[in-house]
Amino acid sequence: MPLPFISQISPFGEGTWIQNLAWYLISMLFFMVFFLFYNRIQVTLWLRDIAGALNRLKVMRDDARRVALTTINEIGKPQEDITQRVDRFLEYFEISPVNLDPAGIILKLEHLINVRDERFKEEVKMMAPASDEAQVHNLENLLEATWALNTIYRIVRHFYLFGKKTMSLYIIMQVQMLLPIILQEAEAFSGALNAFANGQPIGDGAGALVAAKLMHNYEKVEIAKDVVMAEIPLDGRKLLTLKAKGPGGNVGRPGEGVKALLDKNEGKVAIVIMIDAALKFEGEKTGEISEGIGAAIGGEGVERYKIEEVATRYKVPVSALIIKESIQEAISPMKKEIFQAADEAITRIRRILAERTKDDDMVIVAGIGNTIGIAQ
Repeated sequence: MPLPFISQISPFGEGTWIQNLAWYLISMLFFMVFFLFYNRIQVTLWLRDIAGALNRLKVMRDDARRVALTTINEIGKPQEDITQRVDRFLEYFEISPVNLDPAGIILKLEHLINVRDERFKEEVKMMAPASDEAQVHNLENLLEATWALNTIYRIVRHFYLFGKKTMSLYIIMQVQMLLPIILQEAEAFSGALNAFANGQPIGDGAGALVAAKLMHNYEKVEIAKDVVMAEIPLDGRKLLTLKAKGPGGNVGRPGEGVKALLDKNEGKVAIVIMIDAALKFEGEKTGEISEGIGAAIGGEGVERYKIEEVATRYKVPVSALIIKESIQEAISPMKKEIFQAADEAITRIRRILAERTKDDDMVIVAGIGNTIGIAQ
């Protein structure tokens, strides 16, 4: 006579009690094995996902290295093989200043950044002796994007191999959960390669584009390292408009530029208006503009510190406009929506001038961002 509680779950229906008991024992064994080895099964699946992503990162890294070598050889016309020099560049590292005693850390960080920038430019000039100043900046951007892809690949590979070696659930789980963000950032750098190689404007140049539109047909002077400025009459005000020196891939030192203008025109500047690209939230449209206060500038914080310090000293308000875009759009060829947003930003600037300044006031307008492909 079959056991009633077993026959209800048996796939054999009303079979013999031996068949039903066997099915019950097999089912229980399966659940016990699954329970005992669940973590190992999950780790194996995660490792497979990470291995697939690692292969994608390796392909992107290798493609970037190939593009960099090809572009440098075409533009720079080196007399010797530069493969080893490029590979050494891809292993370059930077040690941040000690911050146990924060006093003076901005000066240390600025010195480190300046040394790094000069070192990178020297390396590019040695790799590409036939390149001009703008091409040197573009090739430097290209190599930095390649360096970023190589660094991402090395870090993911490290944690993949270490996690595989130790079979640590927590290490592997964290890497697998971060993969979408890591791949998104890597694809952004990969998409930027052609823009840097060909000198095309990128989304990060939105602020520089606004300044370039305002400065068009006006005389420019260099007021700080890699920063140009033009005096522009607009709506009865005098605009001191500045941006990075183009058309090479360059962000300049806008903090130095704003500081020089405020020091020179002490007590005469009514407001500082800064325009920059900013990462949008999911669901927001590319090219949307938001207004705010404060120094709209990214980076390590050195340039923002200079602007905040000098604006505080002279008690000059700082207004900000940001043009929204994704991380991929920021370092990829400039999209139509971002290009069109520059005109809307100028309209916003004119409204700020009308509402917050008076006739004959002096205003500083700083267009922040990488000015690659954007003439002075």
